[in-house]
Amino acid sequence: MGRPLRADAARSVRAILEAAEQVLAEDPGASMEQIAERAGVARTTVHRRFANRQALIEALAASAKRQLMESVEDAHMDTAPPLVALHRVTANVLRIKSVWRFTLGHPLADTPLTEVIWSEVNVGALDFFARAQHEGILAPDTDLMWARRVYYALIDEAQHGGGADLAPDQVRQNADALATLVVDTLLRGVGPHG
Repeated sequence: MGRPLRADAARSVRAILEAAEQVLAEDPGASMEQIAERAGVARTTVHRRFANRQALIEALAASAKRQLMESVEDAHMDTAPPLVALHRVTANVLRIKSVWRFTLGHPLADTPLTEVIWSEVNVGALDFFARAQHEGILAPDTDLMWARRVYYALIDEAQHGGGADLAPDQVRQNADALATLVVDTLLRGVGPHG
């Protein structure tokens, strides 16, 4: 897309992307027609904006990447106090992942762009954990790769609630409480505190 879209065209694209994310999260095999129906637009409108299903998925990945990166930047991971940054980024990521369940969590949505997303996120997480370790938030002998894996697993568990997926609205409404649970579990475990 070389030039900016008109306002009505931009609204159509936004509606199509939102509908596609919702429909594909419910049924990864959904048709372009089902997406158009949910978006409230004609099937031809979807095909005019996205030549095929892969183009639509790539547009979803671009939108998800932009929002995910904005949410990470909003946490000020390199300048905010580590505990504040960790809580903020956790809550932000939970909110974004609840909106982009298909694009950020389904193998069918893997694209070269989503690989870039996760590569950048992984590097940023390790950099942050190294900073947190240097500032005494993580133990000096912490295996940072392991800490990152555990952190990601805790975020996934907070989002999916022990296999009984929480509704996206529930995750968004409870993101701060879920973030506190994730951060406390990561930093203090589940043993008695003394």
